[in-house]
Amino acid sequence: MSYKIRQTPPPSRADRPTEKWFRRGLWLIAVIFASFLIGLGGKIVGDLPQAEPEKSLRHYMPAAELAPLEKQKTDLEQKQPALTRELEQAELALAEQQKNVLAEQKNLNNWLATRTVTEQSAQNPEVLARTRRLDALREQEKNLQKNIDRVQKQQLDLEQAIAVINEKIETLEQRAQPLKDAADRRIELTVFLYRLALTLPLLLAAGWLFAKQRQSRWWPFVWGFIGFALFAFFVELVPYLPSYGGYVRYAVGIVLTVLAGRYAIIAMGRYLERKQAEEALPPEHRRPRADYDQALLAIGKQICPGCERSLDFANAQMDFCPHCSIRLFQHCGHCQTRYSAFYRYCFHCGREAEEHSRPSVEGAP
Repeated sequence: MSYKIRQTPPPSRADRPTEKWFRRGLWLIAVIFASFLIGLGGKIVGDLPQAEPEKSLRHYMPAAELAPLEKQKTDLEQKQPALTRELEQAELALAEQQKNVLAEQKNLNNWLATRTVTEQSAQNPEVLARTRRLDALREQEKNLQKNIDRVQKQQLDLEQAIAVINEKIETLEQRAQPLKDAADRRIELTVFLYRLALTLPLLLAAGWLFAKQRQSRWWPFVWGFIGFALFAFFVELVPYLPSYGGYVRYAVGIVLTVLAGRYAIIAMGRYLERKQAEEALPPEHRRPRADYDQALLAIGKQICPGCERSLDFANAQMDFCPHCSIRLFQHCGHCQTRYSAFYRYCFHCGREAEEHSRPSVEGAP
């Protein structure tokens, strides 16, 4: 008997355009749902520090000692602008007086150089008068310089007094800093516990939804919530994890890694046990267990729907998996066309798969 050997690409739910676009739309809904949840969660987590606001260093300094020092400092600082203005005016007056002295000296030199001296200059009344006027200007210049020196000394004394007060305030700050650091660590831990109390139940709920509801009818909202819970835990919580020199963060990282590794190892062990148990069953009992759409997707990826090993589906002589013996192709009982054993209908004549043509250990009919 001759058989018609025909092969077509296995249909897959991914090949249905309408379903494909529906799934894309549902994933978009999941992303939008997660984004709104993330926005709301971010607002809540961002406002949590207001429950335990940090206090300034001044709060931990003794008010009985700090208040008098700050008052003295304020009084001294209020005097500084007046001294600065007084110094500017004195320097301006000194500069003007120096110009007058220079001009008077120049006039005297010119007058002596141009007049005809008929008598001793030292005894000339005009010379004496001009000299006395120049000396008076120079005396005024000296007085102005003394005034500047006085103001500068006052400024220096004022700055030194402020520096002494600043040193005393700095001493109070050094004594208060350990108190503030301890209080800040307590507040940081308290706020972190608030965040943990908010995000940990979300993470646990997301784990339960992932394990039980990720393939349910409402999976877009399930995956949206899972994305929100992961974002809340790893973005809103982990960056605020108290460090304490890195010990806490490394310890938490080790614990999370051990938990994730343990889950992965257990899941892999269960998967291998399940596959071994499935492979131990006769093919006719194993075949009905395979999900129709999942089987088609596996065939489309060139892997066995039973044992999930790679196969060459282009080989027209391969009807059974060489690894687990599950039947992959069968022949239509009506037209003898070869088609996938997981198809529900013959793609050539449209007949429904018959009981005698379903997978068995005896081989092809």
